Amino acid sequence: MRRSFVAIACAALLSVTAFPAAAGGKTDPRQTAMDAAVAAGIPGMVAVADDFRGVSGVASIERPGKPDASGRWRVASVSKVFVATLVLQLAAEKRVGLDEPVQRHLPGLLPYPEPITVRQLLQHTSGLPRDLLPEDSWATGPEVDTERFQHFDSDDQIRLSTKKQPLVFKPGTNWAYSNTGYNVLGLLVEKLTRKPLERVLDERIARPLHLRDTSLPRDFPFLIGPAARGYEQLYDAPRGLTDVTTYNYSRYFGAGGVVSSGADLNRFFEALLGGRLLPADLLAQMKKTVPAGGMEYGLGLMKLNLKSAGICAEDITIWGHGGDLPGFNTLSFRDDAGKNISTLATVDLTASPDASLKRQLPMISEFCAPVLPAPATARAPVPSL
Repeated sequence: MRRSFVAIACAALLSVTAFPAAAGGKTDPRQTAMDAAVAAGIPGMVAVADDFRGVSGVASIERPGKPDASGRWRVASVSKVFVATLVLQLAAEKRVGLDEPVQRHLPGLLPYPEPITVRQLLQHTSGLPRDLLPEDSWATGPEVDTERFQHFDSDDQIRLSTKKQPLVFKPGTNWAYSNTGYNVLGLLVEKLTRKPLERVLDERIARPLHLRDTSLPRDFPFLIGPAARGYEQLYDAPRGLTDVTTYNYSRYFGAGGVVSSGADLNRFFEALLGGRLLPADLLAQMKKTVPAGGMEYGLGLMKLNLKSAGICAEDITIWGHGGDLPGFNTLSFRDDAGKNISTLATVDLTASPDASLKRQLPMISEFCAPVLPAPATARAPVPSL
């Protein structure tokens, strides 16, 4: 996910034109941006802010009908913020130390002799491999289709990822995004609480905040009450888009398995960044960032300065996370003034470079009048879950 922001920032710095204003000034800029993304090839978009609930395109390419702004979708790596919050809550209760080795609680799980701390896992400075090797996951587009019902136990992805790959770097010496690390954190929550991660999420976050659309379905493959169907171009033409809405994402139970809605995501970030879920000292630690390839990363939290990124003229910092899964691209962010927005785009991995950039503009339009990068000349990078 982080690399999408890098792409838009670099493109903006190289060639910038003003984002087109709505005719007569009557159309909301977030709506205008969504319509532009749909025109660029995204089947459907949803954007939910405090003062805006907008949709564009279609909910399904098989039948007429707009997306549902109140519906649910797979939020992918935005799940990491939920898991990080749970870990930090347990740290506040003195059930785990952020700077103690995770091996102390999960002995034998990782094959490396180097101690890896909980903080390093939260901040992606652990050096753990990013993900599974292609031989154990998706190596081709068609495999994204055919492997949709594959079951993973809580530790399967971790063991498959780590037994075949060395550490990317010595723990604590660099930054590299790791889904494997967040699956370890999910397992840590389960070990410390002696409860399934989905139950802990419900008891500690979803129920207290009345997040009725938020859950961790694990092996359950169906998306109930979807905002829209998710699609990818997994096969060569003339075959069209493949519906990837129904999927078992147990392989990413701690890294990207949460289902939620725009309203729930906004409520969650409002509570988290407003200090309702963590003590002030741990929230401050969560927001202490390290450089992360064009942005900054805290403990499960992305930080982006829109002016430094070349996206906005104003000096605006936003906090949140992005997420990518087949068929579902999510952006959920909040600025220091308290403005929230969460967006969904219903093609992710195979979106064109133009569509990959334009699907970010509805989110950015919440905070400023964005610039529109010139069309990218290279395909958008493989998205980060």
